[in-house]
Amino acid sequence: MTKITQRLCVLACLILGQAFSQETLQLTKKDSVVQSSWMIGLGYNIVDDSGDVFDELLAVDSQWNVLPYPARISIGRYFKSGLGLEAIGSYNKYKVGNMIDGRINTEETNYLSVDARLSYDLNKLIGQTGWFDPYVGVGLGYTDANSISRSTYNAVVGFRTWFSDRWGLDLNSSGKWAIDKGDGATNHLQHAAGVVYQFGIEKGLSKKGKEKWAQIEAMEKEQQRVQDSLAAANRAKEEAALAERLAKEREQARLAAAEKARIDAENERRSQLERSIEELGHVYFALNSSVLTKKSKQVLDSLTVLLRNAPTAELKVSSHTDSRGASKYNKWLSDRRVQRTIDYLLDKGIVPGRLTSEGRGETDLLNECDDNTYCPEEKHRKNRRSEFALTKM
Repeated sequence: MTKITQRLCVLACLILGQAFSQETLQLTKKDSVVQSSWMIGLGYNIVDDSGDVFDELLAVDSQWNVLPYPARISIGRYFKSGLGLEAIGSYNKYKVGNMIDGRINTEETNYLSVDARLSYDLNKLIGQTGWFDPYVGVGLGYTDANSISRSTYNAVVGFRTWFSDRWGLDLNSSGKWAIDKGDGATNHLQHAAGVVYQFGIEKGLSKKGKEKWAQIEAMEKEQQRVQDSLAAANRAKEEAALAERLAKEREQARLAAAEKARIDAENERRSQLERSIEELGHVYFALNSSVLTKKSKQVLDSLTVLLRNAPTAELKVSSHTDSRGASKYNKWLSDRRVQRTIDYLLDKGIVPGRLTSEGRGETDLLNECDDNTYCPEEKHRKNRRSEFALTKM
């Protein structure tokens, strides 16, 4: 075996070994993290306004005030720097018998708060995880509690845990200190737990992802150096093979990028259309009526414009009644309402094949107003509706 042949064999072995290592070292979904986004949240809030500050933090029965339904909403913008700006609104009620401002509460009173805060993602200090985001923050707010209004300084500590890039849970605790205690306003604690949803996401490599990418780049450079040495001995044959392989890789990357861009654009169009439909709201009906009001027709006119601008979208229309009346009658009435709704959209030129419908009667009430619960007319009205859901884009 000549020296040239030996050299070619050694170089070929090096190339094969590096190619195998590069295949086993690839960037995955776990190597990327969300760097900036918008985030909205909905959940529960717990108020501890006992007056003893940090004593008996877990005295649930005697000091915690919480409603049985979500009563906290938030929206925020979070930046690559780790900073986040948030606006939060909360509602609660002080229970009779609980300790409020150092006294046993004898009358149920409302709790309202509006807060703005600046938070910092501690992952910027301890390293990105992609699923666990602890944070701290400070802010200002306005609170009306125990019939006393006060401005507050706020401090928060919490964490978010993510099930996907979009959905997660947010758990946090805030201390709220009254700025002006002239009216007897006291300090209090507020805990929160809820679901959060991210949109407008911008992603980047995590710390481990950057390290892996640096290794991949270093391996590629080393592989290129070896290939250059091999090409010096057998340039014509190897350059042709290399050119073909690189061209194939570039084409595959281009096709993959184009496909991803198409899917992302389609998902964004669907999300935008769903948000636009949701913002229109429902079509409401008078009691025992399936007649479309002027306001309802305005909603349907706006919906028609959305559907015309998205000619491949398909929609499900479902209509409902309140709980009053017999179930069989309510099913019949909801069928009439959904048909009236569908007929209006058809008259506006929407193709029948794009619409599906269902009369649900009184089976899907939006509140507690069933046959066994007295409710005012305003609450019953919320159940007499036609609503819309995007089924296909």
